[in-house]
Formats: sequence, C-alpha cells, structure tokens
Amino acid sequence: MHEETSLTVGRVNRVLVERVRPAIHSARIPFEIAARALPGEPIAPAEGLALDFEPFTAGSLWGPAWGTTWFRLRGEIPAAWAGRRVEALIDLGFDVNMTGFQCEGLVYRPDGTPVKSINPRNQWLTVTEQAAGGEAVEYYLEGASNPVLLDYHPFLPTQEGDILTSSPEPLYRVRHMDLAVFEPEVFELSLDLDVLLELQAELPETSPRRMRILQALDDALDVLDLQRIPETASAARARLADVLSSPAEASAHRIAAIGHAHIDSAWLWPVRETIRKVARTTSSMTTLIEEQPEFLYGMSSAQQYAWIKEHRPEVYERIKDAVAAGRFLPLGGMWVESDTVMPTGESLVRQFSYGQRFFEREFGVRCKGVWLPDSFGYSPALPQLMRRAGFEWFFTQKISWNQRNVFPHHTFLWEGIDGSRMFTHFPPMDTYNSQLAGSEVAKASRQFKENRVATMSLAPVGWGDGGGGTTREMTGRAARLADLEGSAKVEWKHPDAFFADARAELTDPAVWVGELYLELHRGTLTSQHGTKALHRRAEHALIEAELWATTACVRLGTGYPYEELDRLWQLVLLHEFHDILPGTSIAWVHREAVEVLGKVVADARQLASDARHVLAGDGDLELVFSPTDGGASARTPVVASPVIERGAERRDDSADNAVTLTEESGGFRLENELVSILVDGSGLIVSAVDRTTGREAIPAGNPANLFQLHQDFPNMWDAWDIDRYYRNRVEDLREAESVTASVEDGVATVVVRRAFSASSLVQTITLEPGARTVLLRTEIDWNEAEKLLKLAFPLDIFARETLAETQFGYQRRVTHVNTSWEAAKFETSMHRFVLVEEDGFGVALVNDSIYGYDTSRDADGDEVTTTVRLSLLRAPRFPDPETDHGRHEITVGLVVGADAAIATAEGQKLNAPATVVRGAAEVAPLVRVEGEGVVVSAVKLADDRSGDVIVRVYEALGRRATGTLIADFAHSGIREVSLIEDELENPRQGGELSLRPFEVRTLRITR
Repeated sequence: MHEETSLTVGRVNRVLVERVRPAIHSARIPFEIAARALPGEPIAPAEGLALDFEPFTAGSLWGPAWGTTWFRLRGEIPAAWAGRRVEALIDLGFDVNMTGFQCEGLVYRPDGTPVKSINPRNQWLTVTEQAAGGEAVEYYLEGASNPVLLDYHPFLPTQEGDILTSSPEPLYRVRHMDLAVFEPEVFELSLDLDVLLELQAELPETSPRRMRILQALDDALDVLDLQRIPETASAARARLADVLSSPAEASAHRIAAIGHAHIDSAWLWPVRETIRKVARTTSSMTTLIEEQPEFLYGMSSAQQYAWIKEHRPEVYERIKDAVAAGRFLPLGGMWVESDTVMPTGESLVRQFSYGQRFFEREFGVRCKGVWLPDSFGYSPALPQLMRRAGFEWFFTQKISWNQRNVFPHHTFLWEGIDGSRMFTHFPPMDTYNSQLAGSEVAKASRQFKENRVATMSLAPVGWGDGGGGTTREMTGRAARLADLEGSAKVEWKHPDAFFADARAELTDPAVWVGELYLELHRGTLTSQHGTKALHRRAEHALIEAELWATTACVRLGTGYPYEELDRLWQLVLLHEFHDILPGTSIAWVHREAVEVLGKVVADARQLASDARHVLAGDGDLELVFSPTDGGASARTPVVASPVIERGAERRDDSADNAVTLTEESGGFRLENELVSILVDGSGLIVSAVDRTTGREAIPAGNPANLFQLHQDFPNMWDAWDIDRYYRNRVEDLREAESVTASVEDGVATVVVRRAFSASSLVQTITLEPGARTVLLRTEIDWNEAEKLLKLAFPLDIFARETLAETQFGYQRRVTHVNTSWEAAKFETSMHRFVLVEEDGFGVALVNDSIYGYDTSRDADGDEVTTTVRLSLLRAPRFPDPETDHGRHEITVGLVVGADAAIATAEGQKLNAPATVVRGAAEVAPLVRVEGEGVVVSAVKLADDRSGDVIVRVYEALGRRATGTLIADFAHSGIREVSLIEDELENPRQGGELSLRPFEVRTLRITR
C-alpha cells in the first residue's frame, strides 16, 4: 500500500476540531442575561442572588481586575427539545490556553445551591438529563475577573498584582450564554477519535497496531456525514469498536489515576480568591463524582477544607457526603502544601498535627501519605518527620523540573539525615496536571525508571489553580484507556492503594540519600525577605509562648491559651505555603502576609509576656527569662563605659571578661577574652582571631563582611530563579561614608554607613563580654531592581564541606564541584547557621532571617580558603514589581572558633533571645535535659487538652547521645509518643534518653 498516514491524521484532526466537537451541541438558544458588578470585595452567595440586576448583552465587556460580577441567566427550553439532554454553555471570554489563570465562575440555582464551576476547559453544566419542553430555567453566576498575569510573554512586570494598583478597565468580553441540546453519541465519538489519534502518534511508525488504528479512523470518517453528524455518529463509532476493544499487552505499564486540581493557596491571586477557587472546583468535582461511578477525586490541604466549611457550608456538605462514600479523598495530612526547606522542625510537626487532627475530626480519617507535588525542594529531615508522624509514603514530582540532572528513580526509598527511609514516588509523566493525553500516557510508560522491576505509576489528573479539576473528557479517556492495546492501562485508584501495591511489587527499591534538591527556583530562599523575616520571628515567638504558658499553667494553675495558640499557629502554617514563604506570589499576597505575620508576632509575644509576668510575680528583682534554658534567673549588673576617645583604649575593668575597643591601622580592634576582631577604615573585617588558640580566621588581604551587588536577571521565573551566570557581574561595596566606634554598657560597637546604587545601609558591629560571636546588625534601605545583595566571608579554612542547619539537625554539603550534581548546588539552604571547619577549628555564620548561601573554594599557591556568602536581598520584578523595596533589618553573627554545638547554641540565642522582666523570684525550668548534644525543641501542653506536658527533644550534633529528661513537677510517668502525639504500641518509658544521630523524640509527661 502507498503511505497515507499523514493524510489520515490530517483528515481526522480537521474533522474532529471543525465538525465533530462543534456538533456535540446541536441546537442553541441564548439566555436572557442580566448582570450586576460589585464595587468592592466579594459577597456571600445569598447576597449575590438578591442583587438588583440590569440587562446585559452577550458580546459586552465585563470585569476589572479582581472584580466580581453577578450574572442572572433566564431561559425556556423549547418544546422541540423534549426528551433531550439540555446543557448551559457559558463563555465568559475564556482563553483555553490560560486555564486556571484568568476569569472563572461558579453557577448557583435560585435557591443558592452551587452547581459547578465554569472554566476555560469546562464551559458547560447540565440543565436536565431529559427535557419535558417548555421548562423555565434560571441560574445565577458569580464571575471573578482575575487578571492574566502569567501571559503569553510571561514574567513581565505588572501592577495588576495588587488591587491597590490594578486598572479599573474591564478585562473580558462575554462571548455567549446559551441553552443547548447535548448529543451524547457525538461526544463519545469525539473521545474515540481523540484517544485513537493520540495513541497512534505514540506507536512505532509502521507497527501493525498503528496501521489498523489509522485504517479504522479512515473507515469511521467514511461513514460520517459531515452535514448530519448526530445522525451518523453511531455508525462511525461502530467502525472504531474493534480497535477500541483490543486489550492491552500483559506487560503494559499500569497507571493509577486520581482526580486532582492542584490549587495554590495563594500565588497569582490573593488568599480570598483561593477560597473561591476551591469552592468552584469542589462543586464541580462533587458533581462529577455523582455522574461518573468509577471516578475518584483527591484533595490535600486541611486549610482549604476549613475555608469551604467556613465560607461555603453548602459545598462542604457535599464534600462530606462524598468523603463518606469513599469518592472524595483527603490527601497529604498537612495544613497546606508547605514549603519544606525553610520552616522550622516545629512548624513541620504542626503542619502534620493540625492537618491530621482536622481530617480525623471532620471525616474520621487519617492520611497515610504526604502529598507535595509542587514544593521547591525537600529537606533531608523530612523522611524522619514523616515516619514519626505516622505516614507511610511520600509523593511529589517537582524534581522533574531539574535544570541539569535527571533524577534516577521514580519509585524509591528516600533516606534522611538520621537514616530514616520513606517509600517515595515521582510520577514519570512529569506532571501533576495530567490530561491523560496519549503523549502523557506514553511518556509514563517510556520514562518509568523502574521498568525492569516494577509496572505501575501514579497520575494526578485534572486542571489546577482554578482550572476546574478533572473534566468529563478526562474520565472518558480513562474509560477507553482502561485496557487498550498499545497503551498503558489506566485505572482510578486511591493513592493509598497504589502505594501499597507498589511497595508489594517493588520489594527491594533503590535508596536516595540526602536532600531532594531542586535544580531550579534557588531564588526562593531569598525573595521577599519581609515575609521570611516575620515568619521566622513568628515561629520562635509561638514556641516561646508555648513554653512560658505551659510553665505558668503547671506551676500556678493559670489557663492555657489553646484556642489562641491554635489560631496563631494556623496563620503561620498557611503562610508556609510553597508560594508565600518562598516569596513567589503577587504584591497583594505579600502585603497581606507581612500584615498578618506581624500581628501573629505581636500576639504571640503578648502571650509570652503575660505568662512571664505571672511567673515572675510582683517585685523589683531583674529576672532574665531565657527560652533556651526554660527558666528565669537574676540579672547580673554591668557597669557602663564611656565612648572611646581617639587613640585611646577603654575597657570595663569591673568584669574579668571585659571588652576593649582600640583604634588601630585606621580602623578599630574589638577584643574580649575569647576573640579579637579588627575592622578596617572601610568597615570590613580584616582579622578575626580565636584568642584561645591564636588561630586567624580571615585570609590575609581578603576581608570579610564584604557586601557584594550582582545583576540578577534569570532567563525565566524572576522571583523563583537565580541563574548561575549572575556571578559574572559583581560590584564590591567597599566604600564607606563613615565608620565610628564606641563602648557602652560593656559592649564595643562600630557603626558603618554605606550608600550604593539607589540604596543605603547602616551596619552596627558589636562584641559583648564573654561572646565568641561578633554581631553584624544591618539596616538596609533597599530600592533596587533586578539585583542580588550578598554578604561575603572569606575564611582561612580548608573546608571539605559545609554544615548547614536544617530541621532538627544539619546537613553536610561538599564544597567541591566534581560532578554535575554538586555543580548544580550553587545556591543552597540553611536555617539559623552554616558552619565551615577543618580539624580543630571552625567558623560559623548565624542569622535571624535569611536562608540562602553559596560556598566556593579558592587557592593561592598552597593555601586553600573557603568563602561563604549569605544571600540577603533580591529585587525581581515578577510577579511583584517592587519586591522588598523599603527597609529591612538583618542580623548575622560571625562565630569564631565554632563547632556544631557552638553554632547550634549561637543560632538559638540569636533567634530566641532572653527577656528581662521585673519580678519577685527566680523561676526554675519546668523541664531540663542533661546530655551533650540533646536539645529541647518544644515544651507545650498536649493537643488533646488532657493537661499532660509534651516535650520534644532531638540530637543536634550528628552523633549518638545519651541524656536524661528531668521534669520539675509532680508527674506519674514519662513515655514516648509519636511526633503528632499519638500513642505508640510499645513506647519507651521514663526520662532516660538514648538518641541516634539527629533523632527526634516526642515525650509525654502525665501530670
């Protein structure tokens, strides 16, 4: 035969697009439309239905950015349509290529019952399955005119990302709002053609299966009358029956499909719009569940369920019914799909505890797995935390976005810093928004790394971010792909069942050790410093509030603020969402985040202050409440010293650990009994000596505390990415406007003022008595665009690796770039410290609000040095064109002569400082731990409100440790519980501790 493949494919494509799909609705009449635009924020549905409406004509403009317009649609089904299925077709001015990123609508009946959402790829709703003819039809539609911010030319700066700066001009034009007759056989024919057309494209070019599909397609179109498609659709389908019924090969890959709609809790829209996106999507998905008996839909994020419960109770009742029926599946067990790199360990614990408690309370279920398809890399502390919280599996796919290296597994064991392993799966489709397209299904089968030893993968199916979730087209594809020759087999399946089957099949999975580093989106460690700084302070303020409130409750019987702590924690957890804390949302989101988190900090500090004052009592004794020690002791007075005189030396002679400040070499030397620091006339640190060993930390001629300004214009994803070539252009900020020095209250201080580009900074360098840490407090007035500000510390240390704090421990990263995997990690994460050391000597950098750093090794002859640079501020212009403009306060500590224990302690001290309160008597710690390297992470009352005390401890130094937990109050026993306070089957009893490296232990003390 002659080659006719291209002719057949072209023929089917044109007929499908231009004839068959338009014929799915054979007759149409327009609704009578009325509308009412709202001047402000959205209103409740009951209020929307009661508005005064004005006539509106299809073809008219509507909707300024972030506006809401209510439409009323009225019509009558013609008598001629009797017995037919009738649908409403609504096009608000959609661009089908912008699914989830533009206008959306939710349709209601006149009684306020939500029906389903209207989206670019889902523009219909069922009016009646069988019309009587003559019925009056009335609907109301809440239209949200969200602006398109990620357009065909993405990443362009725009002021549309905040309602305070967006344009009042209408953005959309209604194309039609119609009643229409639905032709089921034409719809089914469209899916037959679609599935076969995509399948043949993935088969070998001359394979018999492909040839027979092509012939069947030609045969079908031969009997399809293009002028009478509804009447001839069944005949065309009959010609396709054989090729559609041919079963899959016994070795075919198996795909477990789960309905899905990844909805970012905030991103290119504010939180208030996410609430409506979730309501729209869940309305559609509960409707699809009713119509498709085999369909299963999964949704994560307890926060999103809680929003619907509060704001759309009528939708929530439908969700509850579908959950009870086993069709709507709570996933993930977390409050939100959180970032996992930057939150503290306690924050991740609360993500799990608040999420699981909500799902159990509302639905009587616990999630077995953690569902995080879209977070920007995954901490190596996570495997242990998931296991200790009771989870059995982990799911993501974001690592498929790597710029450079292809991850070598799809189903594997992930090993964390403590050795814990978690069964993990990445979908080989490389998407969490699958359409079950032929190319996606073939890709899953082709790319699956474990094909030699396993047969199955998972596919989340549906349009996300307000795109409406799974569509009837997708469920139609799934039905045809259940057992089809040449294709992987597709089955709707609960992820729990998939993971159980995958684990049973893959008995000896490969192991990946360490962080799941995303080779992309490295700028998320730095963007939106204002949000990050307040989040860090909120975390520590809440942990401290719990400590003092627990102490007051146990010691004095005061009430414990359960509800207020829950409220504040849930606000913090929401803002750990993977587009809020990473700094990748619109200006509106971060404006609100700064406001909310600032209030959380204030409220949490007030809770702590109230408890401290109750504990201290009335008196004039100055008490120092230390959250790291858990108690309060009398303050030791310090004698003040006058300001330094030029060329002279002043010191506090009343203390053995006095600080001196001496003018030297045009700069100033700050010195106590532990360290000697020389700051030159430009405010740079040119010497940092550990006086106990005499070791110099700064390489000669290569000063530290050097601010560096880089051009920062990545190829894509401005707020997300730092591309490696940013290093090619750098400006060293060596010039200082002034450098002055003084000694006051025993503390030596140097103040440095700099101006650069459009910005300026004031840095205060301080050394206190008895301190190994030199504090660098910097106030920056930042007004840059597309710039990155680094703070460099060249160190005279031959460091083979860095130790960077992560949740409940630290992670080691080599400093060389031998392989492409190491070279890709040119910007990495830390929490409160990063440490570089060689045998016998180390230097740490501690901080109060930053997460990104880079490391390089340099050689001068035989001397190898290590430079650590902290990432302070960025200035991307998308999606927030004025990212971080304004004032920032950042504190960094240079810890000379440090090891992991010192770095941990100094990081704690900087982020959880002591507070002075006047009172009557010292306060003994409620609990204390004895044992080197054993750290108390949290002291709180149990979530079940029994009054029991929960203490969480961990091993911080990366080695085995023993210790004792001592509870200084009447109690009947200490036992281990799970990370989220569940009882264990065989718990360890008592306060004696034996911990593996980085092990986390949660202990319950029964009062």
